[in-house]
Amino acid sequence: MSWKENLAADLKNFLRAEQFLLDAPMSEHTTFKIGGAADVLIFPSSIEEVIAIFKLTSERNIPCTILGNGSNVLVLDGGIRGVVMKFNGEFSTIKREGRKLIAGAGARLKDVSNFAADNGLSGLEFACGIPGSIGGAVFMNAGAYGGEMKNVVSVVRAVSRDGRCVELRGNELDLGYRRSVFQTNGHAICEVELELEDGEVDRIKSAMEDFTERRRSKQPLEYPSAGSTFKRPEGHFAGTLIDKTGLKGLRIGGAMVSEKHAGFVVNAGGATAADVLRLIDEVKRRVFETYSVKLSPEVRIIGEE
Repeated sequence: MSWKENLAADLKNFLRAEQFLLDAPMSEHTTFKIGGAADVLIFPSSIEEVIAIFKLTSERNIPCTILGNGSNVLVLDGGIRGVVMKFNGEFSTIKREGRKLIAGAGARLKDVSNFAADNGLSGLEFACGIPGSIGGAVFMNAGAYGGEMKNVVSVVRAVSRDGRCVELRGNELDLGYRRSVFQTNGHAICEVELELEDGEVDRIKSAMEDFTERRRSKQPLEYPSAGSTFKRPEGHFAGTLIDKTGLKGLRIGGAMVSEKHAGFVVNAGGATAADVLRLIDEVKRRVFETYSVKLSPEVRIIGEE
């Protein structure tokens, strides 16, 4: 019996059969629609299950990768060794306590934004079109239209790799530009508490409609992508530099610099991760040649080539 089959036998002791998959193609679980197979893909439904999974993988020295909604991620063509935990489904609850919202890590940002609006709570309007989970948004300190998660997150409940439940708040979160402490500490974000402000429902929804329309008109939503591909270089906008370098529509294999917004590399059809990486490198090279500005990917690159 292989290690995967052994692990599956033990997972059956506390997970339902539909909560884990062996050799799962990550192209079916990421917004880029790209990526090789994960050895074992698990969908936990409770903090207790996350603790049990960390315990099993730690005992057997099996690597464990955490995923939210699978946006802002490029999984390489060789797939991901070990276990991938993806937070969705039963980790998607949202509830209100006064001006606070408490959301499971797998709740989609769009749903949390709409819930806040329906309840007359302001502060999360900027996030209404970001295609990720709230756990992923904290992990990356996601932001748009002048807002960022740093401004609204008050507490994050997580599980450490050694199976402890921890609460982090304030400076402990180390939220900066596309940065958080979770990128280095390995904790699994399980629940996020947001501190919002009272607002008028109509005004909140009007702002969200404006952001949604701007996103629809400017971003290549018709193609699979991982969102904005490059971080904003100091003093510049990545998309503007790429556009002025004449790279819109540049294509390698199935990967293409969007003709609608040059800051996005899209899957124009059948793209591999290798196509995307080659295109990213070519864009970086040409922009540096032209403007002496170094671009770096915002997209999280995981797995094996």
